[in-house]
Amino acid sequence: MSVKIRLQRHGKKGKPFYWIVAADARAKRDGKFLEKIGTYNPNTNPATIDLNLDSAVQWLHNGAQPTDTARAILSYKGALLKHHLDGGVRKGALTQEQADAKLATWLEEKTSKVDAKKDGLSKVQADAKAKALKAEQEVNAKRLAAAEEAAKAAEAVATEEAAAEEVAEEAPAVEENNEETQA
Repeated sequence: MSVKIRLQRHGKKGKPFYWIVAADARAKRDGKFLEKIGTYNPNTNPATIDLNLDSAVQWLHNGAQPTDTARAILSYKGALLKHHLDGGVRKGALTQEQADAKLATWLEEKTSKVDAKKDGLSKVQADAKAKALKAEQEVNAKRLAAAEEAAKAAEAVATEEAAAEEVAEEAPAVEENNEETQA
């Protein structure tokens, strides 16, 4: 029986969530599996991967063949490197302490790169939010200025109408006086 390390899809339509499993190569994609090794969530940025490193390496030692996507995930998390280093230990090229030290330094570098990416993404998001807030404040200031101008214009129109009414009231009174004198 050949074993594959592959992804098993879960989640709803448009929001995939995967289990990383060791399964018989003849089993269906979402069917029976031998062991769940981890999870993979591509919906987050960067993608969230939770992997049992020791279990994955054990399956690789036993001859399990990862699919292309699973190989990329195992490589990203360091399982393939650990498998490679364990091969060097078995051949006598390295001691176990040297292999563990190399793996630890690689994992530390990888973690720092991922943290730097997360920090960069959060900074970009914060900058975009600040820029949007500034643009909104400018629009609000323009809106207030326009409202004040409209209020001043309405006030000017009201004073002009009041002055016109006063003139209109005075003018008919003058006409009435003229009519009375003529009669």
